[in-house]
Amino acid sequence: MGHREDLLDGAKRCLLEKGFVRTTARDIVKESGTNLASIGYHYGSKDALLVQAYVALVEEMGDGSGAGWGGGEAPRTAAGSLERFQEVWANVIASIPESRPIWLLSFELILQGDRLPEVRKLLAQAQEEGRSGILPMFNDVPEPDLDKEAVDTEGRLYQTLLQGLMVQWLFDPDTATRADQLTEGLRRVLAAAAPSA
Repeated sequence: MGHREDLLDGAKRCLLEKGFVRTTARDIVKESGTNLASIGYHYGSKDALLVQAYVALVEEMGDGSGAGWGGGEAPRTAAGSLERFQEVWANVIASIPESRPIWLLSFELILQGDRLPEVRKLLAQAQEEGRSGILPMFNDVPEPDLDKEAVDTEGRLYQTLLQGLMVQWLFDPDTATRADQLTEGLRRVLAAAAPSA
């Protein structure tokens, strides 16, 4: 590996061990076996490197199964169905013990956003990519083939549900919403919104 990759791997390990705010440039250099100048050369700044490392961790979490979080198998239910909706959320929830450190890091970044405006800007751009990354788990449309309207509407819906579920499951797993409860809630909303015959 080159310095760029070594830095990224070192930054990922530092993030998981120390979090965003407590990780220093010297920590990354020590962990990666590189030098301070290489951070600026390859990434521009320590914060930009840490954002890239965070995004890589989230992508690895989502790509771990090929079919979305927590699975390992391709979905067994029809794309766009309530059954697929429930299957995906059940897989996401099942992955929480393994992905917990990354979600805790996500919330650290949310809480520090006002103090780190450049980081906030970089993460806002990454959030857009996250909307298109989550959508194929539900509709089987490859990410490059998604239309902008689907990403801006359905992608936002799934991203919002994901973030809300993570708050609940990190805070108190015993009372957090399960996939079947979320699906039944959606089923009821759809039934109430359907025009009466």
